[in-house]
Amino acid sequence: MLFKHLGFGLNIIALGLFFPGILLTMFKFDMEMKAMLSGSSLTSTLIDKELSIMATVQELWDDQRLLVAGLIFAFSVCIPLLKTLLLTFAYFIKTQELAKKLIGLVNVIGKWSMADVFVVAIFLAILSTNHADTSTAQNVSVFGFNIAIEISTQTLSNAGEGFYYFVGYCLVSMIGSQLSRSAIPSVPK
Repeated sequence: MLFKHLGFGLNIIALGLFFPGILLTMFKFDMEMKAMLSGSSLTSTLIDKELSIMATVQELWDDQRLLVAGLIFAFSVCIPLLKTLLLTFAYFIKTQELAKKLIGLVNVIGKWSMADVFVVAIFLAILSTNHADTSTAQNVSVFGFNIAIEISTQTLSNAGEGFYYFVGYCLVSMIGSQLSRSAIPSVPK
């Protein structure tokens, strides 16, 4: 009975982490270009974005990348909410047999909900581009004058608050689901 209560409590905490995780900034991405011409420099921001999971879905949808938008929405929003809803029903249902069926369904959905962890892995891969610099230098001779031209770009990416909430949601949800499963006897694991 203790595992049942702990599992339910952790799933409620996970739900509390979930909404900031999908609505707050997941990552910040900045790219700037710098051009130096014989000692003078000009800097321009090429990209300055802060995206949450929901903002990413919206942007993909607006760009007509419907399949990717739908997959991210389904795996990062719909399936986690469905899983939490089923675990909540299983907690409040008095019939042990129906609770077993719901927990069994959560086990099946749980395999698909690992895609939310995949989304976090994708964002981590994006964050690995931090401080990626490129630089090209050329010397040009115009009317006998040598002009040094250097063009460089710098890419910076940082995790936002939403990233940490979403990672917290993933971890707490997995532990809560595991405890809920172990509270019901003979549910396949």
